[in-house]
Amino acid sequence: MPGRLQGWLEGIFETANMPTRRPVVDGHHESNVRGLYVVGDLTGAPVIKQAMEQGFEVIEHIARQPDTRSPDHDAYDVIVVGTGAAGLNAALAAQDKGLRCLVLEKNKVANTIEDFPEGKWIYAEPEDRPPKGKLWLDGATKEDLLGRWHQIIRDNQLDVRTGEGLKSLTRQKTGGFTLKTERGQDYKARRVILATGLRGNPRKLKVPGEDQERVYHRVYSPKQYHDEQILVVGGGNSAAEAAITLSEHNQVTLSYRGDQLYRLFQSNRRRLQEAIDSGRVKPLLNSQVSEFGEKEATFKIEKDGKESIEKIPFDHAFVLVGAEVPTDFLKSLGLKLENEFSGSLARSAALVLATFLGLWVLGGQASVELVRQAPNWLGGVVAAGAFAALLATAVRGERWSWLGVGFFGFYSLYGIKIGAGQEFWPYTGWGYDLFDFGNRPVQFWYSVLYTVVMTFFGIQALKRWGLDRRDKFQIWRFSSLLGFQWIFFFLMPEFLFQWAIKYQWVGAKLANDPQFAEQAWRSYGIVYAWPLFFYTFFNNPHQLWVIWGVVLAFGIIPIAVIWHGKRYCSWVCGCGGLAETLGDRWRHLAPKGKASLRWEKMNLVVFVAAVAITGLMLGRDAVEAFRNPAGWGVYLYRIVADIWLVGILPLTLYPFLGGKVWCRYWCPLAKMMELFSHGYQKLGISRYRINSNEKCIACTECTRNCLVGIDVMSFALKQEPITNANSTCIGCGVCVTVCPMDVLSFGPAGGKPQLVQISNARVA
Repeated sequence: MPGRLQGWLEGIFETANMPTRRPVVDGHHESNVRGLYVVGDLTGAPVIKQAMEQGFEVIEHIARQPDTRSPDHDAYDVIVVGTGAAGLNAALAAQDKGLRCLVLEKNKVANTIEDFPEGKWIYAEPEDRPPKGKLWLDGATKEDLLGRWHQIIRDNQLDVRTGEGLKSLTRQKTGGFTLKTERGQDYKARRVILATGLRGNPRKLKVPGEDQERVYHRVYSPKQYHDEQILVVGGGNSAAEAAITLSEHNQVTLSYRGDQLYRLFQSNRRRLQEAIDSGRVKPLLNSQVSEFGEKEATFKIEKDGKESIEKIPFDHAFVLVGAEVPTDFLKSLGLKLENEFSGSLARSAALVLATFLGLWVLGGQASVELVRQAPNWLGGVVAAGAFAALLATAVRGERWSWLGVGFFGFYSLYGIKIGAGQEFWPYTGWGYDLFDFGNRPVQFWYSVLYTVVMTFFGIQALKRWGLDRRDKFQIWRFSSLLGFQWIFFFLMPEFLFQWAIKYQWVGAKLANDPQFAEQAWRSYGIVYAWPLFFYTFFNNPHQLWVIWGVVLAFGIIPIAVIWHGKRYCSWVCGCGGLAETLGDRWRHLAPKGKASLRWEKMNLVVFVAAVAITGLMLGRDAVEAFRNPAGWGVYLYRIVADIWLVGILPLTLYPFLGGKVWCRYWCPLAKMMELFSHGYQKLGISRYRINSNEKCIACTECTRNCLVGIDVMSFALKQEPITNANSTCIGCGVCVTVCPMDVLSFGPAGGKPQLVQISNARVA
């Protein structure tokens, strides 16, 4: 049973995975193996210029280290593995720094570009950023680009050894590495930069006959084929471009497992449609190859809910279904991949439980006689030992242990904060008093901790998205989040409100009104709108709070939504603010896909519960039958929503499901804004959307970095605007920020793009 539960949970966590999982690296591209760096396509560099930038910057970092040069005269300071843009630029930078450098390449120099079709144009995007380092880059054909790169290698006398791929890597006890190549050569290096890319590991269908000579996984020289039956398998741009080029002198069948080719660049989409209309390319959608025979390929084709078998003749076939991360190779080097799970859920749960049991004894509140007889100090020893064991396994990299550490911490924090005498087990009766010091209650210290954490990580996020990228939008956004947190969610309820009463800033009448003066906690409602601030309209509010609550929830918020959608979540809200700051480092782990879209419906349940309980509370004085349901409703909402769904669960799950767990799946205010925005879209009065142009290169950076798991790239490729009618977009703008091609932008509605719907039905 524990194993099945662990498997089920891992399946949920893995919904965040992109088609390509990357090695885990830090801000300087150093992997979990100290001294081993990963750059380029393996880490998701979306364009050549950014791959070059990574190669240059990693050498800048290495050169600043005190042990840059190897003390071993037989060892290199740096060995670069791979001769793509990142690897070559790193090698050139290393040579300029005076480092002894060797470059190893499994195939040919710039093998990925070498394999491009003849005459393919190479772009130098983004245009507003000059390339870093000595490697040349400008808009050019692949032949011109490769010619310049080979000349640079010769001019700089780089030691590049082709046909010599890395086979194994061993870390030396004295520091540095020993590398063994496929030729049997051994090399020593102080540091290693892995820049092998992905294209050298093409994904395969794994069907019979795929390994025969007439089936290829790359297109080398498409113009050499004439008057043949060509089969191309794949639905991406590589497959489309191959089909278009090959159809100039051949009859091409293009097979794809989906019902439409939606991941194509607009230019490729138009050119492919022209080839289809002219009869040079026949699309075969909803089809999957089951076998490659000597002269025919067998397909399973689904049409109108029925599956049929069809044989397609071919002279040559090209399987172009992308590339796979060389997982086995990376693992052999000791590298960790993103979102990998290790350890044991059962062991983690047992250690957490043992920690709680020890605290139960330590607190002296145990009701079991046998436990009551144990000395309190023994409970402390058990708790400390169990938690130390849990933390030790977490530090070793076991993610299930980190889940246990997170749950223990946030369960304790919120279980104690709930109030004196109401604490969760095992803190009942003693936990609240333990943290009630400095003449301030636990809630005050919670606010201090919340603000400090949000500020610390907020400055990091501000630097990452705003300052480092010179993005004014992100600078203003994070400044707004931190400003609202400090002023309205910390200083206002903890200090400013009391000063306003003491010094009568609000006027003598309000300052002397005990109903108003004793409700400092209600000042959270100045910015937090109902139903997020659930208690706005009941528990004896002053009429001023009621009036403002109505204006905010049913006036300001709905009007703001017209122009800003759900941007409140990413610019104003303290709950969203913690997700955008502390949770920012895990934004790429936000669940994606159809399952996560279904999970988003949970916030409708919370919203309906908030509406119903609020109605019961407002009507309980007039309707006797409402009294008990209202009381129980508020109690359950407080425990379930305010403690578990706002605090314990989302914060525990930040490192596993991204930051927006509460905001995306449970927040009733987010649902209310979404309903308003959806309605405005239907009425045609909404002014909120993210538009896209034709320049998308399908790099996936926008989708990867979306904190609410939207497949932004699919919208961009189809040039379909992102709104709150078709997504849960919160307007953080990170997708706009990370796009290397300036595809995305906030703005009013534009003309609807003329999309070409490629289907089997268009073939005569």
